[in-house]
Amino acid sequence: MSSKNLQAAVRRGSSLLRARQLREAGQSAWLDNICASLVQSGDLRRMVEKGVIAGMTSNPTIFAKAVGSGEGGYDKAIRALHRQGKSTFDKYDEVTRRDIAEAADILRPIYDRTEGLDGYVSLEVSPELAHEEDRTVNEALRLFRALERPNVMIKVPATDEGTAAVRRLIADGVNVNVTLIFSPATYRKVVFAYIEGLRERSARSGDVSRVSSVASFFVSRIDTAVDRRLDALKAEGKIPRALHKSLRGKMAVANAKMGYQDFKRIFDGPDFEKLAQRGARPQRVLWASTSTKDPAYADLKYVEALIGPRTVNTMPSETLEAFLDHGRVNPKALETRVGKAAEQFRRLAETGIDFEDVCADLLDKGIEAFAKSFRELLHVIRSVR
Repeated sequence: MSSKNLQAAVRRGSSLLRARQLREAGQSAWLDNICASLVQSGDLRRMVEKGVIAGMTSNPTIFAKAVGSGEGGYDKAIRALHRQGKSTFDKYDEVTRRDIAEAADILRPIYDRTEGLDGYVSLEVSPELAHEEDRTVNEALRLFRALERPNVMIKVPATDEGTAAVRRLIADGVNVNVTLIFSPATYRKVVFAYIEGLRERSARSGDVSRVSSVASFFVSRIDTAVDRRLDALKAEGKIPRALHKSLRGKMAVANAKMGYQDFKRIFDGPDFEKLAQRGARPQRVLWASTSTKDPAYADLKYVEALIGPRTVNTMPSETLEAFLDHGRVNPKALETRVGKAAEQFRRLAETGIDFEDVCADLLDKGIEAFAKSFRELLHVIRSVR
C-alpha cells in the first residue's frame, strides 16, 4: 500500500471515526514505519494532528528499505557525511538520529498533552549487541542522551542480556521499548526487570513518573511458526484433522490474550502498588508484527482481536490503511474468550509442540533477521559515494 493511499484514508471522515473509537477503547495506534520522506512531506504531521497515530516505531529493516529506496534525501546527506570523512557507522548513526529527532519533535505535542503516556518514537540499539548487556546499556545511554528528547524510546531485545540491560536503563531514566517478546515466560521476566528498574530508581530518589516503557509482543510470527509445525504433523498423520483445524491460526491471538492477563494481574496487583503511588506508569503491552502473513487470514486479524485498554498496536502502513478503511472496534475484544485461549494452549501441548521452544526459535531468528538488515543497511550506506 502506498503512502498516497494511506494519506487518502487519513482524510476520510469514516477513518477518523475509527481512529477515535480505538482511542476511546484505550488503545494507542502507533505507526510501524519511519523514513525521511514521511517527515519532510508533512504526511506524519497530518496523521498526528488528525489523531490517527500517537507514536512510531522503527527497526533496521525499516531503515534499510528507506535508505535503499533513494528517497528522502538520504543519498545527499550520506554524501555530505562522506566528504567529512565519517565512517559508515557514523553515517548511519547521524541519518537515523536525524529522522528520529524530527519525528519526535512532531509527536511532542501528544507527549505533552498525555503527560508522557504517548507521543514516542523508537530507535533500536544495534542488533549486533543483543547478547551483550554492558554494551547495550552504554549504547542505549549514548543514543538517549544524544537525542535529548523525553519522547524517545530505545529498543532493546528481550534476550537474557537485553532484559538485564532493561533494568539498568530504567533505573537510569531511559525510556525503553522491549522488543521481540514471544514467550509468556520471557514477558514476565521483562515486566519484573521494568519493576526492579523503577525500584532502583526510586531508591536513588529518582523520579519514576516520567520513565516509560512498552513490552512488544510480536504476534503474527507466532502463527507462522506454529502453523508450520501443525501442518507437518497433519501431513505425517500424527494429529487428527479436527485438532489441526482447531489450532491453526489461533495461537498468536491466544498468546496475546494470556499475556494481557499477566499484564493486568501484575500491574493491578501488590507488586506495582507502591510504585504506582509514586507516579510510576504500568509498562503497556504493545502488539507488534500485526500485519497478516498468511493470505488465508483476514487482513486485520491481529488488530481487531487485540483491542483493549492500556495497550498499543504498532501497525505497518498497509495495516493502518486497512484499519482506517474497514476496521471494526470492539472495546472488549482482548478480554473475550480468555478461557478458550487457555484451552488452546492445553490442546497444543497434546500435539507435542513445545510452545516455549517455538518462542525461543523465533527470538533467535528475529535477532538474526534484524542483524542481517542492519548489515545490509550499512552496505547500502557504504555504497553511496
